[in-house]
Amino acid sequence: MMLYSRSVRKPLLKSLRSTANTSLSPAPNLTHYLQRHQHIVTMVQPSIPPAAASFLEFINASPTPFHAVHNASERLESAGFQRIYEKDNWEKQLKEGGRYFFTRNQSSLIAFTIPKGWKEGAGLSIVATHTDSPCLRVRPVSKRSKAGYLQVGVETYGGGIWHSWFDRDLSLAGRVIVTDKNSTKFTSRLVNLKRPLLRIPTLAIHLDRTVNDNFKFNQETQFIPILGQVASQLNGPPVPETSDKNPVIGVAGSNVQTNHHASLIDLIAEDISVSPEEIHDFELCLYDVQPSQAGGINNEFIFSPRLDNLMSSFCAVEAMADSVSSDRAVPLEGNVNVIALFNHEEIGSVSTSGAESSLLPTLFHRLSPTPAAHAQSISRSFLVSADMGHAIHPSYMDSHEQVHRPEINGGLVVKTNAKQRYATDAVGTFLIRKLVENRGGRIQEFEVRNDMPCGSTVGPMLSKLGLRTVDVGMPMLSMHSIRETGGTKDVHERRSLLLVSTMSGRGRVIPALVAIATGVVSGVYIFQPLIIQERDKLVTLNQSPNATNNAPPNITSTISRPGSPPTEDASKPA
Repeated sequence: MMLYSRSVRKPLLKSLRSTANTSLSPAPNLTHYLQRHQHIVTMVQPSIPPAAASFLEFINASPTPFHAVHNASERLESAGFQRIYEKDNWEKQLKEGGRYFFTRNQSSLIAFTIPKGWKEGAGLSIVATHTDSPCLRVRPVSKRSKAGYLQVGVETYGGGIWHSWFDRDLSLAGRVIVTDKNSTKFTSRLVNLKRPLLRIPTLAIHLDRTVNDNFKFNQETQFIPILGQVASQLNGPPVPETSDKNPVIGVAGSNVQTNHHASLIDLIAEDISVSPEEIHDFELCLYDVQPSQAGGINNEFIFSPRLDNLMSSFCAVEAMADSVSSDRAVPLEGNVNVIALFNHEEIGSVSTSGAESSLLPTLFHRLSPTPAAHAQSISRSFLVSADMGHAIHPSYMDSHEQVHRPEINGGLVVKTNAKQRYATDAVGTFLIRKLVENRGGRIQEFEVRNDMPCGSTVGPMLSKLGLRTVDVGMPMLSMHSIRETGGTKDVHERRSLLLVSTMSGRGRVIPALVAIATGVVSGVYIFQPLIIQERDKLVTLNQSPNATNNAPPNITSTISRPGSPPTEDASKPA
């Protein structure tokens, strides 16, 4: 599509009109005119949804879980959420209508709202995501030198597509432990060096003619980034070459200055405005400095690192923030709305800040401390495990089960696995499907082939608490590559809000907010009623053909626990 400036349009139209009155084709005149005015003819760039544009800003500012949680915290605070701390007594802080969040280890976050009329035993409506992605992390002793190059020792984190890290412009980001010269107190400071510093070069094809046949490399000896040349190390003691016979070893009494290149320490100190001596430790991740961006002929794609799973984390945070600040927000009563951004999902979630930690159980206990109320709260809760999904790849279609092939920008993916690698069951699928379809959206199904292993999410490990759980995702290509591909429309739709109402056995409606990808065409925030009876009983959704957006559905189904008598119809009085 061409966009002509005002100075071009008028004479161009005149030229076209004069040509139209002759027997000649207008093409020669138009071509001649455009050739003379090429400097004022520009191309119109396809637009992208505002949510996708906001996401690009978020992910470019979040190269590590520490940065992601920091940015999420700022977004929540701007929406009126109050930061609280696990060490404090919450009984004096939590109030009806309140909005709160807390973090753990700077890398995980839980935010929740206390509804009006809330009582102990109320359910939690939870969206669970994770903040970490496969990457390379700087070793505690990273100083390396070989063949005249300064090198930085790194450790692989998660199941990355590691060959994609070769020949990329890499930088460093993370957190730094700093103490003041005149104080024994320490603080943690975020650092992001934001420029190409490191590179893992491949071997020239002239020196390895088989490289295109099967590219293999040793992750310990051939996967070490170069930082610079030894001659450029102007500060600090000479750097000896490292090898198996002459290693640099972290020993008792060693410190950050001796364990890492002095030039690297100086660069970090300059970035956070401290002296090198004030730096005592750090956790640094390598990342690709190429920014995330929209792409494709119509900007339908997002080309970016860390889509798995900062895309879901961003959407959950935005949905929670918008739910309390949007003009269309309605007062919620009953359930506590929760988003949980966990760390360490890519390595099993077994940590103080992972999904296997005490984070979510602690929240349940602190909101409903008595055993009976705690059990009631679990029974009335619902969890959406929001991660990513595998889109069909045009060059590797046989890698998908033949009728389970999600498409990018094709709608929400519900992930199912008979071996419970995903926690979805028929009830969860039914609920999500009706919520999405009632808004004109589309559901896609994903299951792996029988001859392939299946990945997993935080869903199964959280469902063991007793939570009704469904695993959903947004389709993407190249998962765990240094550059992944997602859809701009998918971000736009995932920010939509669904108002879920949970009904107790007494028939009391307890609304709750669940932020998930919905496939909503309009992209506005949605408040869609849904009635769910207790998890072992059933479920009532209502949607009449002529229902309005906020009208209850017209479908009733009853699900009983095996071996138990049928439950009463939800339409009958208690």
